[in-house]
Amino acid sequence: QVQLVESGGGLVQAGGSLRLSCAASGSTFGIQDMGWYRQAPGKQRDMVAVISGGASTNYADSVKGRFTISRDNAKNTVYLQMNSLKPEDTAVYYCSAVLRFQIYWGQGTQVTGAS
Repeated sequence: QVQLVESGGGLVQAGGSLRLSCAASGSTFGIQDMGWYRQAPGKQRDMVAVISGGASTNYADSVKGRFTISRDNAKNTVYLQMNSLKPEDTAVYYCSAVLRFQIYWGQGTQVTGAS
């Protein structure tokens, strides 16, 4: 089992920045991809950014050039640096981790971009 705990969400004015963190604990050996997803009210959960164990990254088109995903394997932690936030970035952000083909989710953290 893998437990994921997110932190760093909050309210920020449009154009501002936030940094999300997600720490993994439990049976973390062998974690492959880690990532961030978000879900706005009434919408499906969508991929924001994913990073592989080898640090290859993939971003949703809507956040390219504004968000940066990174990970510290020694700390089993993944980060999401969010710059130039927009009101449409408002959502609950979920951390994910893949271990032996099973995906684990954090509890989510609210990010609100105020106009």
